[in-house]
Amino acid sequence: MFGLFLILILMIWAIFYHPSIKETGDLPTKITNKLDQLWEIAQESIRENKYLRAEKALLTILRVDEKNATAYNRLGILYAKQRAYKDAIECFEIAQSLEPSASSLHNVGLIYYETENYEKASLAFEQALEMEDDLAARYIAYAKVHEKIGNTKKVINALEKAVELEPIPQTLKILAEAYDNAGQTDLAEELRKKATKMLTPTAASKKVDVPRPRQQRKIHQPRKIVM
Repeated sequence: MFGLFLILILMIWAIFYHPSIKETGDLPTKITNKLDQLWEIAQESIRENKYLRAEKALLTILRVDEKNATAYNRLGILYAKQRAYKDAIECFEIAQSLEPSASSLHNVGLIYYETENYEKASLAFEQALEMEDDLAARYIAYAKVHEKIGNTKKVINALEKAVELEPIPQTLKILAEAYDNAGQTDLAEELRKKATKMLTPTAASKKVDVPRPRQQRKIHQPRKIVM
């Protein structure tokens, strides 16, 4: 189940994070344009699951710009999708050394989780949260690790923070399940009711207000003046 969660997070990051090669201002314009083309090839190939083509494009970028942290991050995502976890971790760690970011640390944590190295996963997620603590997905991942470790208190604390940041039915249900596991059934039931209420349209929203016709003004005849 969490393997799907891992791939989903990595795919979202891969699709919506658009690097800017032109930030490397010390490269000639011709080379920069070529790198932009390679990025387009890599992006398209990842979306179409053409992993070998994407890998070649990214490795070509790194031969020209060997300190490109974004390329290492993307290559790590590519390896993670193919379950080459050792290579993925190496790429994420290089990216982190070149350009420290919460995303690199979070991705390392996901890989450690997938390979059942929960202590290292927990540490990576904690470091990511220290750098960027405003994403619910980070807290959910952190909670999943401590669910495996058996630290119920940290699981609930992390999920409560996730709900605080993103109070949607999905996060409410995850927290409700954690409450159930901790024996807090009343709180779990309360959250499930809240989630159901959010998903169910209210009677007021179902009602369609039909505009009423404008009331025709009554025209009064002028009073007859008596001479």
